[in-house]
Amino acid sequence: MIGRKNVIPFVVIAVAIGVGGNTVHDVYAETTTSSDIIGSGIFIDSVNVSQMTKEEAESEIEKYIGELGNIPIQLVTIDDNSVSVKASDFGLSWANREVLDEAAELGKTGNVLERYKAIKDLEFGNKVFDIQLDFDDGAIRQIIADQCTEFDQEAVDATLVKNGSEFSVQSGQKGIKVSVDESVTKVKDYLTGFWNKSETLIDLVVMTDEPRGNEEELKQIKDVLGTFSTTYKSSTKARVENVANGARLINGMVLYPGDTFSAYEVVSPFTEENGYYMAGSYLNGKVVDSLGGGICQVSTTLYNAVLLAELEIVERSPHSMIVNYVEPSSDAAIAGTYKDFKFKNDSEYPIYIEGTATDSRQLTFTIYGVETRDSNRKVKFESNVLEETEMVDLITPDLGLPAGTMQIQSGHKGMVAELWKIVEEDGKEVSRERVNKSNYQMSPRTAIVGMATGDLNVAAAIQTAVATGSIDYCKTVVGGLQAAAEQAAAAQAAAAGMLPIDPGITEVEAPID
Repeated sequence: MIGRKNVIPFVVIAVAIGVGGNTVHDVYAETTTSSDIIGSGIFIDSVNVSQMTKEEAESEIEKYIGELGNIPIQLVTIDDNSVSVKASDFGLSWANREVLDEAAELGKTGNVLERYKAIKDLEFGNKVFDIQLDFDDGAIRQIIADQCTEFDQEAVDATLVKNGSEFSVQSGQKGIKVSVDESVTKVKDYLTGFWNKSETLIDLVVMTDEPRGNEEELKQIKDVLGTFSTTYKSSTKARVENVANGARLINGMVLYPGDTFSAYEVVSPFTEENGYYMAGSYLNGKVVDSLGGGICQVSTTLYNAVLLAELEIVERSPHSMIVNYVEPSSDAAIAGTYKDFKFKNDSEYPIYIEGTATDSRQLTFTIYGVETRDSNRKVKFESNVLEETEMVDLITPDLGLPAGTMQIQSGHKGMVAELWKIVEEDGKEVSRERVNKSNYQMSPRTAIVGMATGDLNVAAAIQTAVATGSIDYCKTVVGGLQAAAEQAAAAQAAAAGMLPIDPGITEVEAPID
């Protein structure tokens, strides 16, 4: 019995060796002397790697992957709009590089019979190894988010229109938009599982964008949560226009719960096309003319209305110098993108912002919503000045201006101040909380004094006045000189039948931002 078992393997080997006329020695020789060369009839995808070294085969496959990367792929978005990209734009890569080792080892590993069978199989048909491709999720996402969402049709939220004391509701409108997350998954699954490596179309996933708000919800908005007014009666015509323009741009905005309002985003850009004029504003502690000068009074007035409505302040910055239309620390500046006024509707209901600028030059913002605070609860705010830096005079003599001429521009004290929120219930204070602490630079009062005169006595008097460093003293001296000059000029003019010319003293209030 034992002997019969020992005979069977020998018979099988003998039969196997007889097939095709090859011997075990033949197979062994073929698979050892050519171990660095890939066998005949072997393909990796459509690349024939027969009789190549692994390095040569790898180079050919990389070239093939590069060619695949140039194949156009159309991403179909909304309304049959499409974005054309190349496969390489999606971060195309060769995922199963180990397939090269498998191809190189075919017929060269295993026992003699396994190697023999692999070689004989290649005589009757090619062996094709599949290439597995991979794509980068981040690259796919960026293309879809940056290029394909341009065709999104945003939903239009329901909103309010205020006519006099009445509100009317305007219904919203549905939108349609690309679902970026779902589209990334669909694109990658298709390219890695179904792509036939030719130009193709892929329909992105789109979804309905539902508008926010409805008539029932918006009809609840009727309570005044906070209102605040400032005046700008001394402003120039250009500044008046800027204030009115800012109020117009903000007026009528509806913020839903969770929305954040940015004053800069709403009132910019500061261009003539957007309704702005050149007017005085603060920049790095100086007064300069800029498009939109005065817009900070808009953001400041709104800031105080928001404080009274007790909504969440997200961002607020003081001016570089004190302003004169609100108490210290009650201002909110806008300056480029580095100073903005932002607040969040952290209430449970939508809010409506009303902004008005009247012919009497009064600016008012009112926040409407649903009042949820107790009627016996009152909120007020107090400004507390901690430090003051006295304003100084800065005098500049000018030989190009006639003696007796002064151009004066007012300045401001420097200041450190705090704003406090005080809550009262039934007329009694129940809490006191510091809202902010603000630092304001001192702005000197400046004067340009004319020095051009042929009268040595007049020149000496003005030089002495300038040397004191006091604008008020200069005004007294120049005023006296003017009075004397006026008398003399009047006498000469009377004799000649002419009116005298008075250079005069001009005083300009420093522009308020």
